[in-house]
Amino acid sequence: MLGILNKVFDQNKRELKKLTKIADQVEALASETEKLTDDQLREKTEEFKKRYQNGETLDDLLVEAFAVVREGARRVLGLYPYPVQIMGGASLHDGNISEMKTGEGKTLTATMPVYLNALSGKGVHVITVNEYLASRDAREMGQLYEFLGLTVGLNLNSMTKEEKQEAYAADITYGTNNEFGFDYLRDNMILYKNQKVQRGLYFCVIDEVDSILIDEARTPLIISGTAQKSTSLYIQANAFVRMLKRDTDYTYDEKTKGVQLTEEGINKSERAFGIDNLFDISHVTLNHHINQALKAHASMHLDVDYVVQDGEIVIVDQFTGRLMKGRRYSEGLHQAIEAKEGLEVQNESMTMATITFQNYFRMYEKLSGMTGTAKTEEEEFRNIYNMNVIVIPTNKPVIRDDRPDLIFASMDGKFRAVCEDIAERNKKGQPVLVGTVAIETSELISNYLTKKGIRHNVLNAKNHEREAEIIAEAGHRGAVTIATNMAGRGTDIKLGEGVLELGGLAVVGTERHESRRIDNQLRGRSGRQGDPGVTQFYLSMEDELMRRFGSDNMKAMMQRLGMDDTQPIQSKMVSKAVESAQKRVEGNNFDARKQLLSYDDVLRQQREIIYKQRNDVIDAENLREIVEAMILASIERNVEAHTPKDEDSEDWNLQGVVDYVNGNLLHEGDITLNDLNGKDPEDMVETIFAKVKERYNEKEELLTEEQMREFEKVIVLRSVDSKWIDHIDAMDQLRQGIHLRAYGQIDPLREYQSEGFAMFENMIASIEEDAAKYVMKAEIRNNLQRQEVAKGHAVDPKEGEGGKVKKKPVTKSIDVGRNDPCICGSGEKYKNCCGKGK
Repeated sequence: MLGILNKVFDQNKRELKKLTKIADQVEALASETEKLTDDQLREKTEEFKKRYQNGETLDDLLVEAFAVVREGARRVLGLYPYPVQIMGGASLHDGNISEMKTGEGKTLTATMPVYLNALSGKGVHVITVNEYLASRDAREMGQLYEFLGLTVGLNLNSMTKEEKQEAYAADITYGTNNEFGFDYLRDNMILYKNQKVQRGLYFCVIDEVDSILIDEARTPLIISGTAQKSTSLYIQANAFVRMLKRDTDYTYDEKTKGVQLTEEGINKSERAFGIDNLFDISHVTLNHHINQALKAHASMHLDVDYVVQDGEIVIVDQFTGRLMKGRRYSEGLHQAIEAKEGLEVQNESMTMATITFQNYFRMYEKLSGMTGTAKTEEEEFRNIYNMNVIVIPTNKPVIRDDRPDLIFASMDGKFRAVCEDIAERNKKGQPVLVGTVAIETSELISNYLTKKGIRHNVLNAKNHEREAEIIAEAGHRGAVTIATNMAGRGTDIKLGEGVLELGGLAVVGTERHESRRIDNQLRGRSGRQGDPGVTQFYLSMEDELMRRFGSDNMKAMMQRLGMDDTQPIQSKMVSKAVESAQKRVEGNNFDARKQLLSYDDVLRQQREIIYKQRNDVIDAENLREIVEAMILASIERNVEAHTPKDEDSEDWNLQGVVDYVNGNLLHEGDITLNDLNGKDPEDMVETIFAKVKERYNEKEELLTEEQMREFEKVIVLRSVDSKWIDHIDAMDQLRQGIHLRAYGQIDPLREYQSEGFAMFENMIASIEEDAAKYVMKAEIRNNLQRQEVAKGHAVDPKEGEGGKVKKKPVTKSIDVGRNDPCICGSGEKYKNCCGKGK
């Protein structure tokens, strides 16, 4: 074990040695670079670009380019990167994570590798956690890049397609993880080449990388359309569940958050809904609705897991405490909560496109990131993203006083002690930042402080509009700020006048988070750039983390010793138990994310194939070859199905082949039994395909070249999009039920892979059948425009209303013969379906 640890630390040491050498080389160029005029400094950019085009690598240019950015930053921003910032920048250029403590200037650090990689002309993306920070950094750092002759773009949710194209065309583009991910999905739903906004994914720097690649890794980005489903069953299930009693009718496991009906509960269900057996196959839907209603009542809590705002359920992000507007729980849980809170139950939605952050960011040629806390998740970064975490030393030593945890018997005692501590520090003017895990806790402490007459700011998901402003003032004399654990990330708390003498910023944690990294983030708010500071965590035996990991013995011991709520204990044993509990939770979460990625990789491979095919279709000048290949595959499949190898040729169903070909590809009578009799399957395919090509040529003669080529694109795009949307939905359904296979000693992941592959093969066959049928049977009378299969909108997983899919050109439908199959794919004749009344 010790050997592994030494290896890890040695690796960091080795890396730091290399980075220190680079920093020294950059420093050595300082006096030379200082002598350059502004114009000469600017001309360096063109010189570097030419050298890169002439074969020098970015590594060759690194030292000189960093020196130029450093001097530019001094002239434009009045900031001069420290050697440790140069080291951090070089680590980012290598595609690593630079762990730099709060206040060490991560934003300035990133300018050096961003400038260097932008010289390639391939575009660099800088990702931040919210649009406020993206706008701030693009504005402030943009001055430096523009001074050096590079262009800067800002990618916002509210922008039009044209504005986004301009932002992505810039050398450096700022934006949020959500917006970049959604733009990728939308770019793969476009109908015309000129609607695309993104260029290739080359180099990316992620600020607060742990928040985006770890905390949000399990949150998929989804573009969805509405599926019409009945909502009355949610209301009925909710009314029924309200009557159930915990432990009598159902059990609730706090560790797993699992809810289960008891025998008594099952009997009550059957009586209430007038059925014989709740687990009969015909009652699957009812059973699902009762379970979701139970989950909504037992494990989902108002102001902890969600809030009610403007008549809607808004999810609270358990990591950041932010509201996640536009995001909905899946599998009907969101509707169950709406019914529970007496709100209008909304329709469930249908997924049209989806990707996880894990898979989106792994598509970049080079990925790097910065944060103050990543070391505890190093294994995950290395295994999933192939990034090492390099701990960059601080510019000045950290002198913050991190005190051992204080443990109380009850929550009430803990909160009273927290408020006493705040009052005492506030009396002498020391600023205090209080970190809470839930909105509920922040409001509870706020009430305590209000009663004591202590002025304070509450920063939680309910008022994050003023986030940056509140956080910026949190270091002023006498300021008391209550914040959910990660509120205000990316904004420095600078100490006000006279605060240094009072001991700097005091950080008070009201409980431990299940991740050590988030506790460390809270601690890191204090003691920036060598400032003094103090941090203290208050725990109670009733905290969720303590409850989940067996604090009963400790609680009993405290009672035996006669300790009351005014006496905390400082126990290394408890602190160690908390840390090992956190490690266990982190391990579980890592396993869950790894498992999610294994499942998502199945869809990723399929998505890449479909998106590539789609792009090939959009880019192609002439699709005839592709369409003919689809028709040939359809004919081969059909002939094979009706002429099995293990059957005597007399038993072959040749009439089936004739009916299929005349019904889907040719006109009645174009192929007869006589054409096929006495031939082997290969000759049959050849005969049919020759006739189809003849008919194709006839069709082509009736139209202009341009009309025919556009007609092919309309048909193929429509087939691909409609079948792909159905496939995503089917894969989602498969995934939700696949874990049950484990009961039969079957590996659910392997089953998901093999069944998912079979479903994908079927989808490809279905696309080919569809495209073949409509290219051959549909008649064109109007000018054609490509059609969206369904209207969708981006379901934003974190903030804002979600990026709406931009409007496409006005579309006109294809004219089809009245007796031909309807183009909507219903199987009905056109005159009885979409052509009714026309």
